[in-house]
Amino acid sequence: MVSSINSSAQALKAFGTATAVTANNVANVMSDNFKSSRAVMNEGSDGGVKVSLSMNSSQGPLVTQSNGATKELSNTDLATEITSMINYQSGYGANIKSIQAADEMKGTIINMMA
Repeated sequence: MVSSINSSAQALKAFGTATAVTANNVANVMSDNFKSSRAVMNEGSDGGVKVSLSMNSSQGPLVTQSNGATKELSNTDLATEITSMINYQSGYGANIKSIQAADEMKGTIINMMA
């Protein structure tokens, strides 16, 4: 039971990190030359969740300014970011429910022994 709570706690931390990365991308959607980042969750060596961060180095849209100069805009795709945020929210909620279920089970066992 403790390992399930530990796994869920690791997952909550991972989803929190992924949400922060997505929030940063959305906050910088209007920043010139901004390169978005991505949080990728994998299984860690201990069976928990490991998060690795990577930067999207693809070029953002190019815009020609009134003076003839060209500037690069952010390469953040809002549709991708919002979809990711919905997935992270669902995963976060599922792990909260898992911790709540483990806590209720622990309380039931204690009540049975008393």
